[in-house]
Amino acid sequence: MFADRARIIIRSGKGGDGCVSFRREKYVANGGPDGGDGGKGGDIIFQVDEGMNTLIDYRHKKKYAAKDGEPGRKRRCHGANGQDLILKVPAGTVVMEAQSGKVIADLSGENKRQVILRGGNGGNGNMHYATSTMQVPKYAQAGVASLELEVLLELKVIADVGLVGFPNVGKSTFLSRVSHARPKVANYPFTTLNPHLGVVDYQDIDGFVIADIPGLIEGASQGTGLGHEFLRHIERTRVIVHLVDAASVEGRDPVEDVHKINEELRLYNQEIADRPQIIAANKIDALYPGEDDPVQKLRQEFEPRGIPVYAISAVSGQGIKELLWAVKKLLSTMPKESIVFEQEFFPEEEIFVENLPYTVVQSEEDPHTFTVEGPKIEKMLGYTNLDSEKGFAFFQNFLKESGILNDLEQAGIQEGDTVRMYGFAFEYYK
Repeated sequence: MFADRARIIIRSGKGGDGCVSFRREKYVANGGPDGGDGGKGGDIIFQVDEGMNTLIDYRHKKKYAAKDGEPGRKRRCHGANGQDLILKVPAGTVVMEAQSGKVIADLSGENKRQVILRGGNGGNGNMHYATSTMQVPKYAQAGVASLELEVLLELKVIADVGLVGFPNVGKSTFLSRVSHARPKVANYPFTTLNPHLGVVDYQDIDGFVIADIPGLIEGASQGTGLGHEFLRHIERTRVIVHLVDAASVEGRDPVEDVHKINEELRLYNQEIADRPQIIAANKIDALYPGEDDPVQKLRQEFEPRGIPVYAISAVSGQGIKELLWAVKKLLSTMPKESIVFEQEFFPEEEIFVENLPYTVVQSEEDPHTFTVEGPKIEKMLGYTNLDSEKGFAFFQNFLKESGILNDLEQAGIQEGDTVRMYGFAFEYYK
């Protein structure tokens, strides 16, 4: 079975604890604290591997963890950072939070690599806490805990055109004729168990990708048959081509078939059902003279709705060039940007317990300095990379959404005042 879906548990590395140590050397009295900082925990990173086309590697192993950071050592030695864990996936893989189904990352287009869970920062050693009044600090900061998350991986193929139709209407034969793809061809329901991709290379027409979506049946959107397992692969396509059996070889009505497939698309995702469509009336080589013209019936039913109908024979090649020209012309009128699923779930923000406390205190010595502390802030700073523009913007949004900025304003903060948070200092601007 084609592996295009997997559920796994991922865990980033814990930050190493800071060290409590004091300098002990001959002839050096009261050497002072020299405990080093803990190392940062490893990140969980998803990366596109162009050589992969399924998620089969994630069917048998369910748990993946990055390495923890090592604790700090004496003599101001920094603990080693935990090794990142890079999980390789095929292009087009969408990483989602398993319970809500919200998108965390879409590994397609320009996005070839993304950190999904950031490892915890290492704790400060006691060398950071020596002051004029506390020269022998006997404590150090603990490393930030790891993050754990269950994620759902879904492969949604990247193609310009989605080829849909009931089983045995000739999709595999059509794809093998217009491209170099070689899907298996046989007259059995659901012969195609994999979504096949083909780059069109037919006479003087080329340059777009067609995905042969396995045959749908009525009820596919509710999980009937195997069609439900493959509907996700049509989500990125810009144009839909319906292949129908115009000759009714198996006794089905081609007009009714198109209506049924459109209904399944609508039930699955209305936005997909609204995309431009073209009907390819296949097997015209099997029509007998004198019969009612099924192609004309299709045109009367669907062309007034803006859906053109082309008569073709995937076996003989009749009408295929005209169909491909129509598809290419339609694609040229549409945006070329591939469909990318925007991030909806931010692990660093949403894994936190919302009621973790924090405090906002105005300095008595300097009224223009405010200190914000508490587990909520410490955890956020432990996972957020403030050196990156994206990380800093994320942190600013966290301060606003959590109510911290509002509390600072109520405490009387003014523009240009300083906000201190666990070793970081920021100037406040409204």
